[in-house]
Amino acid sequence: MTVGAPGITYTPAEYLQLERAAETKSEYRAGQIVAMTGASLAHNRIVVNLDRQLGQKLQGGPCEAFVNDLRVRVSRTGLYTYPDVVVTCGEIHLEDDHADTLLNPTVIIEVLSPSTEAYDRGEKFAHYQRLDSLQEYVLVSQDRVRVERYVRQGDLWVLSELSALEDVLQIDAINCSVPLRDIYERVTFPSEIPVVPGES
Repeated sequence: MTVGAPGITYTPAEYLQLERAAETKSEYRAGQIVAMTGASLAHNRIVVNLDRQLGQKLQGGPCEAFVNDLRVRVSRTGLYTYPDVVVTCGEIHLEDDHADTLLNPTVIIEVLSPSTEAYDRGEKFAHYQRLDSLQEYVLVSQDRVRVERYVRQGDLWVLSELSALEDVLQIDAINCSVPLRDIYERVTFPSEIPVVPGES
């Protein structure tokens, strides 16, 4: 949903001023400020699981994981967005002294929601591909066991898919492996949610 005055195009500086004062998060796309929707219980559990697993595995190394609130700017396209999980390695490059906008992610992970899946796979991924620092892009489904991993190989992005809890997500760019069983810990899929009589 677009927020702000109808028909008004905002500059990046205007967006950042409004965003830093706002109580809710919004993306900046082509001059428009677009509100971000809330996340489901399954979505939140997957993000927390990924944060816990990556945090433990990256501890003491050159890479660091952040979740939800660290904004990323794609400098070449002007997109400002909030990945579910972002990992950066080595020196962190920030846009300004506010230290809230990352410029050089190494890995981005998005948990797919019904309202954002097409965007995450299409237009958003097209923006992310313009990040010279980005080496891997991971999409995690929340309604079934499915993880898609895109790896940069020159000008190409090579896809591999995982679909069993026994599978292991290997993220070579940060030398990390995460079992899907750990990613989906405590996650209940729609077909498994019990129906309580009298409730809808």
